[in-house]
Amino acid sequence: MNRVINRQGWLRRIGFWIGVWSLLAGLLAACQPVAPQPATPSLSAAEAAAQPELTPVRIGVGYIPSVQFASFYVGIAKGFFAEEGLDVSLDYGFENDYLKLVGTGELPFMIGSGDQVILGRGQGLPVRYVMTWYTRYPVALFAKASAGIHAPQDLAGKRVGIPGPFGATYVGYRGLLEAGGLREADVQTESIGFTQAAAVSEGTVDAAMDYSANGPVVLRLQGEEITTLEVGDYLRMPSNGLVTNETTLANDPELVRRVVAASLRAVDYTLAHPDEAFAIALEAVPEAGGENEAVNRAVFDATLGFWQTEAGAQPGASRLEDWQAAAEFMVRIGLAETVAPAEELFSNEYLP
Repeated sequence: MNRVINRQGWLRRIGFWIGVWSLLAGLLAACQPVAPQPATPSLSAAEAAAQPELTPVRIGVGYIPSVQFASFYVGIAKGFFAEEGLDVSLDYGFENDYLKLVGTGELPFMIGSGDQVILGRGQGLPVRYVMTWYTRYPVALFAKASAGIHAPQDLAGKRVGIPGPFGATYVGYRGLLEAGGLREADVQTESIGFTQAAAVSEGTVDAAMDYSANGPVVLRLQGEEITTLEVGDYLRMPSNGLVTNETTLANDPELVRRVVAASLRAVDYTLAHPDEAFAIALEAVPEAGGENEAVNRAVFDATLGFWQTEAGAQPGASRLEDWQAAAEFMVRIGLAETVAPAEELFSNEYLP
């Protein structure tokens, strides 16, 4: 027992002196001069005033948030738009609604297809296409292989689903019918909204019109054997691109040039760094990740091909002959009564 008591006493004495030494060390440290810490850099009032303010810019895109708009998410996240002095945001909705907003000056820019520009001009809307975004017409008809649809003429008597009688899918559909020598009366056309993949998979329709990177990609990923008819193989039509209005072009041409330059730079970066671009897209569209990530990666990979410029072609440029052919087609199938001269529909003057 005495041995235990003595040991405890010894421990208490050691603890006491440790406490004393700790206290003295703390007092000594408190008496030492404190080394100056580097100040956090801050802008002076003059420097802050000299920083250029970013110009807010809204761009309407004719769909829901999607990895298909990855290049714009990249341009925002990597600062390409900011370096041009722009604070870009995307609006999501319907292409035909945005065409009216841009035409009336309520919105400065949109992503729209060439056919919509032709229709808008025919309706008196002063819209103009200033940059090719998709280099190929991105719409296709797809069907199960068992439907036996391998050429446009095979659509005779088939049930074909379309989102509705509007937009690029409808124009592409009419192009395929013309290529097959068919009228709408020769086909059972059904408006099915944006349910194309499910409608084809479940047999509600024999075939459907959709963006090439959507429905066809989804069914293939599900293991379905399908056939596709790419509209671009049968119809010359300017694809999706940046659209503005004559007022913006007249009043602020430099704004248009900056939006075009940053947009093309973002496309280039997306093509060169697809994995990083997809990761950025997932941050912008979180619902595309998780259990949906595999499908959306396949959609993203399929979209990359539509941003690639043909060898020798100028990025962002479009061709007069394509606009002329498209305008003639729109009149021929009755979608437009009057068409503005092709050179008034687009411009390559704002490309870098």
